Amino acid sequence: MKVRDDIEAMRLALDLAARGRPSPNPHVGAVVVRDGEIVGRGHHERAGMDHAEVAAIKDAGPLAKGATVVVTLEPCNHHGRTGPCTEALIEAGVARVVIGAADPRPHVPGACEKLRAAGIEVVTGVLEDEAERLIRDFAKHRRTGRPFVTVKAALSLDGRMATGSGDSKWITGETARAEAHRLRAESDGVLVGIGTVLADDPELTCRLVPGTSPKRFVLDTHLRMPFESKLVQTAFDVPLVVLHGPSVDVEKVHALVEKNVRLVEVPVAEDGRLDLEAALVAIGRLDVVRLLVEGGASLHAALLAAREVDRVAAFVAPCLLGGSTTHAFGRSIQAASMQEALRLEAVEARPVGADVLVLGDVPRAWRRA
Repeated sequence: MKVRDDIEAMRLALDLAARGRPSPNPHVGAVVVRDGEIVGRGHHERAGMDHAEVAAIKDAGPLAKGATVVVTLEPCNHHGRTGPCTEALIEAGVARVVIGAADPRPHVPGACEKLRAAGIEVVTGVLEDEAERLIRDFAKHRRTGRPFVTVKAALSLDGRMATGSGDSKWITGETARAEAHRLRAESDGVLVGIGTVLADDPELTCRLVPGTSPKRFVLDTHLRMPFESKLVQTAFDVPLVVLHGPSVDVEKVHALVEKNVRLVEVPVAEDGRLDLEAALVAIGRLDVVRLLVEGGASLHAALLAAREVDRVAAFVAPCLLGGSTTHAFGRSIQAASMQEALRLEAVEARPVGADVLVLGDVPRAWRRA
């Protein structure tokens, strides 16, 4: 395959980067270019496996010597579960390295300086915005210790998640529900409040699509988690973590632990609920980079009010429910004018069966970090 320039090669590397599930490491893609021809491709498939640059160099074989390596993220320059990619690039004898995004981790030794010292030409900032967007979840996790939070909701045209009687199965169709399971499969963790557990008894697994089910988290201040819930009953199959406050029944703690439930104590805020920042930090410590929040409305509202939401995924069904039930995102946003509305950015809207999925980023001004 021929490429005209670094930009075209970087676009191919970005496409490759989206493959695999390397969390808690970032998505990275790389290509090796020689005389305008792609001679090697690679991406980071899983944590502990070859990084993208190494995979691409191996794919290129001897053609990597004197070639250009185009990579979406600055090569690593430290020893972890694999060796430094800078050393692999130097040993392969590449002549030039083209980088998309700089390494977002603080206090990381400079890979560019090491490569230049070895006589390799280094070009940075090629399609930088696209490359940084690709690793925004990883960057936030490394910078703050908290996961990248996507709030997901299934709602009617008038913004309701359930009828007045509490019936919510099912607002959206089977295609949309399968797409929601795909979002789970792309996440490291899925989070609900205890109210959702008591009302819906969800399993929170990826039953409708191929893929690994994420770790499951429940915010449960007073440890009301039912032993007979699907979450507890499947805790030996899929990890379940319950975050609770300091004042809970010790006997229930022991009983849940015997059922393979992990319990994490979290401080309580002034309103008597779990401190959301502390809860998210606790979740982040368990290598959760991408967190999907599936409700309910009060949790959505609390996260929005705390400015902890990074992205919104709304499955909108072509129906009206009416009544006075709570809106999908609660009342945390009280816009008095259209200028005060929270308008999502980088919006993608597409049909999923008879429903519509709206995906968008929360603007920086509406986020803590």
